Amino acid sequence: MVEGRWLPRHCNCRFSTAMATIQLVIGVFVILISIASLHHFYSTPNSLLLRSSDSTACRRFHTLSDLGAGAGDGDDDNGRGGYTDFDLRALSDRVDDVASQLHDLQSKLESTVQNLHKSTKKPTKSPKLLAENMTLAAFKMFLEEEVIQPLYSAHVALRLIRIPRPQSNSNSNSNSNSDSDPLPPPDPLVNFFTTEEIRKYVSSKGNRDGKLSVFGTNATYNTIGHACVRLRKQLEQYMNYDIGSYCNDDWDLGQKLMLAGCDPLPRRRCLARASKLYKAPLPINASLWTTPDDGNVRWSKYKCRGFRCLSSRNPKRGFSKCAGCFELEKEKLKWVETASLAEFSIADVLNVKPGETRIGLDVSVGTGSFAARMREFNVTIVSTALNIGAPFSETIALRGLIPLYVTLSQRLPFFDNTMDLIHTGVFLDGWIDLQLMDFVLFDWDRILRPGGLLWIDKFFCSRKDLDDFMYMFLQFRYKKHKWVVAFKSKDEVYLSALLEKPPRSL
Repeated sequence: MVEGRWLPRHCNCRFSTAMATIQLVIGVFVILISIASLHHFYSTPNSLLLRSSDSTACRRFHTLSDLGAGAGDGDDDNGRGGYTDFDLRALSDRVDDVASQLHDLQSKLESTVQNLHKSTKKPTKSPKLLAENMTLAAFKMFLEEEVIQPLYSAHVALRLIRIPRPQSNSNSNSNSNSDSDPLPPPDPLVNFFTTEEIRKYVSSKGNRDGKLSVFGTNATYNTIGHACVRLRKQLEQYMNYDIGSYCNDDWDLGQKLMLAGCDPLPRRRCLARASKLYKAPLPINASLWTTPDDGNVRWSKYKCRGFRCLSSRNPKRGFSKCAGCFELEKEKLKWVETASLAEFSIADVLNVKPGETRIGLDVSVGTGSFAARMREFNVTIVSTALNIGAPFSETIALRGLIPLYVTLSQRLPFFDNTMDLIHTGVFLDGWIDLQLMDFVLFDWDRILRPGGLLWIDKFFCSRKDLDDFMYMFLQFRYKKHKWVVAFKSKDEVYLSALLEKPPRSL
C-alpha cells in the first residue's frame, strides 16, 4: 500500500489487533504490580497485624524494615536497618504518577478502538467515512505520539525511582565482619522532587575510579536549603530549563526562593542572560563615583528603567531602604562629614588601630559607597547586597567593587578569625527577631579576628526595646571604643558603637 492512500478494511483489522495487543500488555503489567503488592501485604506475619500495641512491630510495619537484611532480628530501638530513612511518601507519589499515566494511556487506546469499530461496522464508499480511516503515516504518528511516548515517559519515571539498599545492622548478622564499612546512607530527597535536573543535583557524585578528591572525600554532595522542600513547586519551576541553552529571565524567582529559606539554591546548567546593550565598564578610578550606564543592567524586573528613576525624589522608585544611595554625589559626603554624634568618620575609626585594618565586610543595604570610600584608605571591603527593588548588586560590581549575594539566613562564607572589620548600617533594625539576631551576631564574631573592629552604624529601634538590643551587642564583652545613643524621634533611638573583639585562646 502506498503511503498517503487510504487503508483497506483488512488494515483496520490489523490496527484493531494492535490496539488490543497493547491493551493486553498494559493490563498484564498492571495485574503483575497488583499481585506483587498483595503478595507483600499478605506475606506480613499475622501477629504483626494483630499486635497493634507492640510499638516495635508497628515501627517495622510502617518503615518496611522487614524488607531489610536481618530486619526484626535485633533491630534496636532507634529503628535502624531497613528503609527507616527512606522517603516513602515521595516514592508513593511517583508510583501513583506512573499508574496515572498508564491509566490515561489505556483509556485513550480503548476510546480509539471503540471509535474505530464504529466507523467500520457499516462499510461504505462514502468519502466522508473513508476519511475517518488512517493512512500509514497517520498510524505511525499515532503510535509515536499517543502510545510510545507515554509508555517511554512511564518507563523513565519508573527507572528514576531509586530504592536504597537497607542499612546493615551490627546485630542482624553475627557472622558479618565487624570491620567492614557500613553501606552508605541513601541520598536525601532523591525521590521527593520530580524534576530530573533537581534529582541529578541532589544525588551524591562519587569520584571516578573510587579515588579520593583533593579534599580527601570519595563523594561530593550538592546542597540546597531545607526550606526548598516547602517550596517544591517554585523550585521545580526554577529548575525547568533546557540544558546548555539560555536560562529563563527568572532571577527574581531565585531571589524569592532564597529569601524564603531555599538558600543555597541549586546550581543550574544554563547560560545566564546579560543586557543586550552591555558596554565595557569604566576604569577603576573613574568608576568608583560615576553612575553606571543604564545599558549594563537588565531592568525588566524593576519598576524603574534607568538610574535617574532611582532618585530619592521619585516616590515610585520601587524600594524604601537606602533612599539616596544611587545619588553618588551625595554619597561622597558619607563617613567624611559627620552631622550628629551617632555618625563616625572613617578616618576616626581607622585611627583607633592604625595600620591594622586591611580587609572587612560591609553588611548593609547600599550601592557600595562604604567600600568605595574605604578603598581610598587602601582597605578592601566586601559588600553584601540583594536586589530588593533596585539593582544594588549590579551597581556595586559596575563601580569596581565586590558584591556578595547572600541573604541574612545564610552562614557567611568566610573562615574563622579572618576579618579585620565588620560594618553594618541600615540593615539590622528593630524589626529583627532577637534569636535570629543572636545567630547573626555569633556568626560575625566567628569571622572577626581577635582585635578586629565591629562598627555598628546608626542601628535604630524603639526606646522600649533598646535594653534588649544593647544586651545582644554587649554579651560578647567587646572593648568599647565608641558608644553613642541618640534620639531619632520621640519613640525611636539610634545606637552607634565601635567595639573591639577580645583575644580568646584556650
